Amino acid sequence: MNHYDLIVLGAGPAGVSAALAAAEKGLRVALFDENGAAGGQVYRAPIMSAPKKNDSDFRTGENLRDALSRSNISPFLGHVVWAVTGDYRIDALGPEGTVSCTAHMLLVATGTTERVVPFEGWTLPGVIGLAAATILLKSQCTLPGKTTLVAGCGPLLAAVSGGTLKAGGDVKAIVDISSRIEWLKSVPALLSRPAIFKQSLNFSLPILRARTPVYSRHTLVKVTEQGEQLLAEIAPCDASARPVSDQRIEILVDCVVVGHGLTPSSDVTRLLNAKHQFSRAAGGWIAQADKNGQTSRERLFVAGDSAGIRGAAAAIEQGKRVGLACVALLRGDDIHTSEAQNAGKAWQHAAAFGQRMAAMMALREGHVTAIPPDTVVCRCEDVTRAEIEQAGVAGARDVNQLKAWTRCGMGPCQGRTCGDIAAEILATKLGVAREDVGIFSPRTPLRPLTISDMTGEYDYADIPIPKAAPL
Repeated sequence: MNHYDLIVLGAGPAGVSAALAAAEKGLRVALFDENGAAGGQVYRAPIMSAPKKNDSDFRTGENLRDALSRSNISPFLGHVVWAVTGDYRIDALGPEGTVSCTAHMLLVATGTTERVVPFEGWTLPGVIGLAAATILLKSQCTLPGKTTLVAGCGPLLAAVSGGTLKAGGDVKAIVDISSRIEWLKSVPALLSRPAIFKQSLNFSLPILRARTPVYSRHTLVKVTEQGEQLLAEIAPCDASARPVSDQRIEILVDCVVVGHGLTPSSDVTRLLNAKHQFSRAAGGWIAQADKNGQTSRERLFVAGDSAGIRGAAAAIEQGKRVGLACVALLRGDDIHTSEAQNAGKAWQHAAAFGQRMAAMMALREGHVTAIPPDTVVCRCEDVTRAEIEQAGVAGARDVNQLKAWTRCGMGPCQGRTCGDIAAEILATKLGVAREDVGIFSPRTPLRPLTISDMTGEYDYADIPIPKAAPL
């Protein structure tokens, strides 16, 4: 079993930057990610060659991947990490079978999970998340649909809409929970980041040229099948995303792309019993960490959006600082070097814009209370909002009791998709603060695996049978 100074989980912008910073200082570093190439969601590598030289995200991703290929980091890409233990042992499953290794320090940079607030018809074929649409456009070079409706909140609305139009698709409408005033308030933060401002213009210009209708302060309330297409119904909403009238606008499309923000991935840090806190503005539950990314657990670090939603640009700078902090801890040096201070300042500057975007993507109270009672919240176990509320009436006081009584969160995703919404529903029903109902306890395996993948090819004759014990 190989031993490393540092193991980094997640090969997105934070993870790669941290690994590079630590490796350049002489640390022995291993980097794990379930994707076959580094870059994460924003800087995802295309699976086929495509002319993207003018795409800043593509260039940044290529730079990260190039730097990684030239480093002495041990990359375990295409590996699913399914277990992490307190002595920082990592067990993963890759293309060639199982891999196990240990490290003196562990850095968690596992990014986020997309949030979709359930509505009638959200489980229909053809209804996908904004993140899924991004993968189709960036990695697969494929349109979500011939005609598409883009709905939800946050900057991905413009990114997906602009990307779809540039790829030759037809965006019938953009449905944004936020108001135009909310977006205007974000302009100062946007202007402070010229590169992001230029990128936002690249997304917006195709939308303006196509004269795509934008329904501000509207929400998607229902999707039904109409032959081989989907009929989406949208309605005006208030600032909490609660529909405010019976007025409906119907739009017929091939595909509905919807997303309502992001939630930090905290399953590993929770599994290792680090202290966590709930922050609606940061996306949900995050590990408590100091400015160097070190959690309450010794030698356990966090970086990037898994430490709170701040965006890809901030993740790169935070990754650098946390990587240098790992070097300082191992060597007993002072973290306050000019290199670390510069990375910290750059992170704070980039995070200001990321915080503004995170606030616009934060879960809104009225959005959850508007979910119809018979709507499925947990897709893995078909648990509805009504069943979650009934569990609260029956005595469930936290989400783990809810899980035991309804199986909500027991499916393959282990609550990554439904946990945020289920907790909000239960807290609202009980009339308590969101943090009072807690968060699902993580369990091993962290990701679903098949027994055949774990065992490989074998015959029953290969199973060792112990000798019978003497009578």
